[in-house]
Amino acid sequence: MALPNILKDRLRLPVIGAPLFIVSHPALTIAQCKAGIVGAFPALNARPVSQLDEWLHEITEALAAHDRAHPDRPAAPFAVNQIVHKSNARLDEDMALTVKWKAPLVITSLGAREDVNEAVHGYGGVTLHDIINNRFAHKAIEKGADGLIAVAAGAGGHAGSTSPFALIQDIRAWFDGPLLLSGAIATGRAILAAQVMGADLAYIGSAFVATPEARAIDSYKQAIVDGDASDIIGSTYFTGVFGNYLKPSIVRSGLDPDNLPEREAKAMSFASASSSSEAKAWRDIWGSGQGIGAVKKVAPVAELVARLEREYTQAKRAICG
Repeated sequence: MALPNILKDRLRLPVIGAPLFIVSHPALTIAQCKAGIVGAFPALNARPVSQLDEWLHEITEALAAHDRAHPDRPAAPFAVNQIVHKSNARLDEDMALTVKWKAPLVITSLGAREDVNEAVHGYGGVTLHDIINNRFAHKAIEKGADGLIAVAAGAGGHAGSTSPFALIQDIRAWFDGPLLLSGAIATGRAILAAQVMGADLAYIGSAFVATPEARAIDSYKQAIVDGDASDIIGSTYFTGVFGNYLKPSIVRSGLDPDNLPEREAKAMSFASASSSSEAKAWRDIWGSGQGIGAVKKVAPVAELVARLEREYTQAKRAICG
C-alpha cells in the first residue's frame, strides 16, 4: 500500500478532512491544512463560479505563506471535490479553474470520468474517487482514479450501507493503491483502526462541523456536540438517496424522524442537490455521521487535530508497546 508522493511525509496525521456541502470553505480548508491534515471543500460551495477562482487563489496563497513562515512544518496539501455527473453544468468551468490553480488533490464523486482524471494528471495532481461498494470501486480505478474513498455505513450525509470491515476487505482483495475509509471516525483510535483494517488514511467530516472555522450555524454545531449515534437517522426521504441526518434538525423542521416515508432510490444525487428541495435538506436537515459522540465541544480545528493526534499516539503505544 503506497501513498502518492504528495501525501508522503506531509501529514501530521493520516487524515483527510472530508469536503462538507455548504459547510466547507477556505477558512476551514486552510485551518485543516495548517494543522497538518488535508483540507477539502466542494467546488459547488463556491457560488458563483467566479468565487471558486477567488477561493483557490486564497487557499493557495495562504498555504504558501504558511510554508514560507514555517519551513520546518509545512502545511498539508488541499483537495477540491468535484461532482462529475453529467448533470453538473458547472463541471467544465470548475475543472478549468482546478487545472489553473493546480489543486494537489481532486476528490471526484457521482460517476468516474476518464477526462477528469486525465486533466488532473496533466499537471501532476492526484485523484481520489468516493465509492459505496466494490463494483463502483472497480469502475473508478478502470477510469483512471489514483485512489479510492470507501464510504461505509455510519458516514454522514449520503452514505453507504456496507460494514467498513467488509468494504475495506473486498477492495483490498484486488487493489493495493491509496485507500481511505469514511464512516463514524471521530477519534484517534478510530483513525488507527481504519489503518489496521487496511486503509491508508481516515476520512473525517462531521467532527469538523463543530469548529469555529466551519461555515455552519451555531445550532448545527451544538447538535453535533450534544448528539451521539442514537441521534442519527438514516433515510431516503430528503433526497431520494440514502443519507444520515441529525434527528434534532428533522424535529426542528416539523417532521417526525421516526415516521419518515421512503422514496425510491435514485441512481445519482446531483440532480437533487441542485434543486430547492435538496438545498433545504442540507441547509435545514443537517447531515451527520454516527461517530459524533466523541465530539464534546466546539473547538478550533488545531485543537481538534491535536486531540486526534494524542489519541492516535496513545492507541499505537497501547497496541505496539
